[in-house]
Amino acid sequence: MTNAHAVNERKRHGGTPLVVAAVVATLGVLGMLIVDHGPWNKPTLQPAATANYSTTGEAARAAGATVTPTEPRAPLEPDPAGPKPIHPANPNSPP
Repeated sequence: MTNAHAVNERKRHGGTPLVVAAVVATLGVLGMLIVDHGPWNKPTLQPAATANYSTTGEAARAAGATVTPTEPRAPLEPDPAGPKPIHPANPNSPP
């Protein structure tokens, strides 16, 4: 009898949290699908003929911004000191 009693105690109960978690996950995925792919979320394409400005600069100027070119940057790395690497005598030969 002791062995049968131990087997009954080992049975797990409490599948309710698992069911609740599965329902919440399912509802979350369905909600995301509805929000992302619903009829109100369709992309609207604007043909080039109806666009107001063809470049970002034109749009900025129309908004009253002053567009100035950026200053040239310094080279990222200076030329290494010392002699330049030697090129092979015959560049077509395999290494």
